[in-house]
Amino acid sequence: MSDKVEPVDERLPALRLGALGLQHVLVMYAGAVAVPLIVGRALKLPPEQVAALIGADLFAGGIATLIQAWAFPGVGIRLPVMMGVTFASVGPMIAIGTNPELGLLGVYGAVIAAGLFGVLVAPFVSRLLPLFPPVVTGTIITVIGISLMRVGVNWAGGGIGNPAFGDLRFLGIALFVLLVILGLSKWGKGFVANVAVLVGIVAGCLLATATGLMHFDKVASAGWVGMVVPFQFGMPKFDLFSILTMCLVMVVVMIESTGMFLALGEMTGTKVDEKRLTAGLRADGLGTLIGGIFNTFPYTSFSQNVGLVGVTGVKSRWVAVVGGFIMLALGLLPKLSALVEAVPQFVLGGAGLCMFGMVAATGIRILSAVDFKAAKNNLLVVAISIGFGMIPLVAPKFFEHMPKAMAPLLESGILLASISAVALNAFFNGFGRGDALAEAAEAAKAVDHA
Repeated sequence: MSDKVEPVDERLPALRLGALGLQHVLVMYAGAVAVPLIVGRALKLPPEQVAALIGADLFAGGIATLIQAWAFPGVGIRLPVMMGVTFASVGPMIAIGTNPELGLLGVYGAVIAAGLFGVLVAPFVSRLLPLFPPVVTGTIITVIGISLMRVGVNWAGGGIGNPAFGDLRFLGIALFVLLVILGLSKWGKGFVANVAVLVGIVAGCLLATATGLMHFDKVASAGWVGMVVPFQFGMPKFDLFSILTMCLVMVVVMIESTGMFLALGEMTGTKVDEKRLTAGLRADGLGTLIGGIFNTFPYTSFSQNVGLVGVTGVKSRWVAVVGGFIMLALGLLPKLSALVEAVPQFVLGGAGLCMFGMVAATGIRILSAVDFKAAKNNLLVVAISIGFGMIPLVAPKFFEHMPKAMAPLLESGILLASISAVALNAFFNGFGRGDALAEAAEAAKAVDHA
């Protein structure tokens, strides 16, 4: 990969930046608000407190995104990264929150401690970068894309838990959105091609409204202004076992984020070295710390948005910065938040199938440059690691009888694939030496040249 960062630092016209930023927010919104909804309902919180959790989630997510994409000295990856609450934390947080002695305040105490832990260990995690040569990187990115496809397919069907899941109208509108995106990608030029996903989502919303499948009742009833203040629910409680559990979640988050950063580095042509990776992982930890202070949960780099970079070809990190400001606004303006929430998941599904497939395609492109003839065992590294990555997708109850404390590790297909690929590569090929991303770059250049 090139050391040049002009595409990443490119400042685009305001209108284009705003449209692209909104596009990123729409793609991540459903996932961003899902965790506070799930946790709030599991803890049987009243509706007004669940609404406060959602507002806090968007507000803190906006801050975390600005830290990650805009970046400060030593903190932030300086790539087009959007931050959102990680699903890896849901199970542990519900377990902590349903403990009558801890409750929601125990969750916040564990999140704050895990955030501090993440900031401290970021330099040590980044030193593992040599363990990620192209055969490992390509495998992980492929599994990320395949894992995301499940999200896109469920969106297209109407969303998990929807009693009308798979309704032909849902599938038809998802297909319509996909066709609009494909048409604009082929025949659109410049700005229009860049916002093909946004135009497709808007077109889908118009069709859904015309067919009576998109409603605006919540928009009418939502307030105009909402306040997000630190420690709104009270001072956090710190419990050792809860903290250790959430620190384990933080390790999962950081390993998954490493895969996202490598994918984005590949897509944007930006070198992700140890220093840059440390800054990115440190931002994950700081974002989680801020989340605990502002009454929300652990943050990670949202993989959903990685596919957008591949679809649009826009590599500017300022798009994510604008997206961060939009998230801040959504957190403070409930009526706007309700408007975005009104977008049906089946509309997003059409866009998801295109974007998430781009992530898998990037992984396959990296693997296409791996030497599978001279180093035949590389086939085993890829085959077995993808198999491990598929376990949580095809057999969710596979690890049902394993200790509950290991759930954050065993429920992440990305993490299982990462551990398998790193371990098998070390077993067959020895520990990597030098900058793995530089090796991946040479491999990618060879493919492009060919």
